[in-house]
Amino acid sequence: MKVTIPEALGYSVLGFSIVFLMLIILMGIIVVMGKVLNKKEEPVKAAAPAPAPAAPAVPKEKAPGSAGSIDLHGVDPRKAAMLMAIVADELGKPVNELRFVSIREIEA
Repeated sequence: MKVTIPEALGYSVLGFSIVFLMLIILMGIIVVMGKVLNKKEEPVKAAAPAPAPAAPAVPKEKAPGSAGSIDLHGVDPRKAAMLMAIVADELGKPVNELRFVSIREIEA
């Protein structure tokens, strides 16, 4: 039995179609499972002891040499502290002589 060129092309197209269809189905299954698993991942709340009674509110004073508060937009305090230390080191000045108003992470 001899296979002609048009038949060979037909078999090739059919084979590629089946492979890509299966890849699309697999991608759909992965996306659906990802959404289902992300919804189910709720933090487990452990039973915590009752909090101690709060101390009376004392107005906080700024530390000597402090320049005030800083707005952190999506940056955790540890990263912000490292960033401020790096900037102060590069400028050759103590951190308490610099004033940082806000820190925001920029996605590149």
